[in-house]
Amino acid sequence: MKNKSLIGLLCFIAGLVACTAQSPDGAKVEYTFMPRNSSSAQTARLKLVANFPIRLKKEQIIFLGAEYNGYKYSILRDVPFEEHRLASFQLFDFNMGYSFMWNKDWRFIGVVTPRLMSTFSEGIRNRDFKVNATAALFKERKDLDKPYRLVLGLTYNTNNNLKFPLPLVYYEKRFHPNWSFTVGIPKNDLKYYLTEKHILLSELLLDGYFVNVQGNIALPNNYVATDISSMALVSLVGYQYKFTKLISVYGYVGTTLYQNGDLRDESGNEVYTLNDKQSLYLRTGFKIGIF
Repeated sequence: MKNKSLIGLLCFIAGLVACTAQSPDGAKVEYTFMPRNSSSAQTARLKLVANFPIRLKKEQIIFLGAEYNGYKYSILRDVPFEEHRLASFQLFDFNMGYSFMWNKDWRFIGVVTPRLMSTFSEGIRNRDFKVNATAALFKERKDLDKPYRLVLGLTYNTNNNLKFPLPLVYYEKRFHPNWSFTVGIPKNDLKYYLTEKHILLSELLLDGYFVNVQGNIALPNNYVATDISSMALVSLVGYQYKFTKLISVYGYVGTTLYQNGDLRDESGNEVYTLNDKQSLYLRTGFKIGIF
């Protein structure tokens, strides 16, 4: 596998770990907006991504990368706490990956992702720090009439508030000169290539976060919230324009089919519902790919 393909592969796996993207991006700037819904909740997110490879020797690469997610959150209704406590929170991911050939068909990829995720109202605290990890096997055939890419593995991700690894599945295939599809977790998509520069897309994906609330929040009935979490199933349609093979802009519009935003206690139990209604979902961005 060529050097650029290895670089792209490690970036691709890091995107899977983040649970919000599955693209081999060298750099990305992305903005997502969910306007006020019937829960009177509104969310905006700015995402920045940068990835850097370090080649060790033939077929082996160390990958270093970083991702920033900054959230602006508004609750436009009366709540039993000071709503400014949740006005903004941030996630910082630092990806460290390693890849080598497992055998002639499969490549092993391991990624460890230290994460800081917090409201940061009191600086940095111990509870702000988490570590995500992924181990996966990758197989790719580009020499076929219908090329494909397959990833199978396990990932431990603090975004989902679960204490055990989850399966990671990704299968991508260009089944027609004008069509390709992706089936997997956390994203499924279908692409139609008007030309190689103009692409129409539809997506079904999971999006969410799990963030420490510094200072905790006192709630009625003696509940104490220590974290804010969200998980949404999102359906989207979009358009991508490629300036070159590697540089593109894109835009999506869609809706959340399911949404559950909560405050949680120290044991992970839901103690206050913030947002459980459908929301309009808008996303746009600019990215530079690896290959």
